[in-house]
Amino acid sequence: MMKQDDKINAFLNGSPFAVVGASTNREKYGNKVLRCYLQNGRKVFPINPRAEVIEGIPAFADLQSLPEPVHGISVITPPKVSEQVVEEAARAGIKHIWFQPGAESPTAIEKAEQAGMNVVADGSCILVVLGYDDSV
Repeated sequence: MMKQDDKINAFLNGSPFAVVGASTNREKYGNKVLRCYLQNGRKVFPINPRAEVIEGIPAFADLQSLPEPVHGISVITPPKVSEQVVEEAARAGIKHIWFQPGAESPTAIEKAEQAGMNVVADGSCILVVLGYDDSV
């Protein structure tokens, strides 16, 4: 079994990424995580079925709508929605999934592990790991 640091490194060691639950509201974590990827020079796609553009980037309704495959996804959705996101990610062949604190559920984690995904769901926050500047 991989140690948590190894799981995080495997998640971050690729590109591009998608943020499921990206938000147009700069106060919400779905927006902060998207900006964190951008601040770190990472290619990222926002996923939000109700937004056309977030932080100047075209948004997509779901993972199947993306213009190219992604290495990993950050999930910032309610736990029940996260369970559906895992199923969608499995269908899209995504191998790395990071549940932001509060987005995970035992069912979502179990489904992701059963699908063979590298799962980060121990309370680690990508804003802390990558370093995030809220003033930008």
